[in-house]
Amino acid sequence: MRLPVMRYPPDGGRKGETDMGKLKLEQFVVGQVQTNCYFAIHEETKEMLIIDPGDGAGKLAQKIKQAGYLPQAILLTHGHFDHAAGAQELAETFGISIYICEAEKETLEDERLNAGWMVGMHQAFHADVFLKDEQELDLAGFHIRVLLTPGHTAGGCCYYLPYENVLFSGDTLFSMSVGRTDLGGGSMSRLVRSIREKLIDLPEQTDVYPGHGEATTIGRERMYNPYL
Repeated sequence: MRLPVMRYPPDGGRKGETDMGKLKLEQFVVGQVQTNCYFAIHEETKEMLIIDPGDGAGKLAQKIKQAGYLPQAILLTHGHFDHAAGAQELAETFGISIYICEAEKETLEDERLNAGWMVGMHQAFHADVFLKDEQELDLAGFHIRVLLTPGHTAGGCCYYLPYENVLFSGDTLFSMSVGRTDLGGGSMSRLVRSIREKLIDLPEQTDVYPGHGEATTIGRERMYNPYL
């Protein structure tokens, strides 16, 4: 599924495509709990990022190969099985690295915390690159800011592409809702504080692509989200 992406100048000006970002998004709903996996593709080079490949690694790899995309990295918003389970197979298939916040290392690697037990899965996951809050990356032709947003888990994060006005929010922020906090490392007060401190002041036209459900915008959530 190709998603419509609204592009804005980085200063929040008038709508329109910019020469800074050439982003095409594709979304695939994967796994038993309907997780959104995203492909962030540079339209000119076909380099791409894979965000939260929680299941169906073989099918995702097939789609990538058929389209001629060039994977550069896998970005995990957090360590739960439904976001991370397919990452290793894809990483090995394409010879790329898996990124996650360093604060989420324990959740990712501990089968008691990564929630796989909910579906009878008892395994640890791993990453290759551990990121810090506010770290900035340049991958696949995109500039990315890492925003640590604990609350759903102890070290979950969001990935913000400022020149494309796009946020991959994982299970931190949903359309008109927020992530659950009843699993290991969860805290509702911490989650709401993370959103208020890190996300809600982003430009209102920022498109938000969550880990489950439909896309939204920062402006819409700022105005109508009952948790905020």
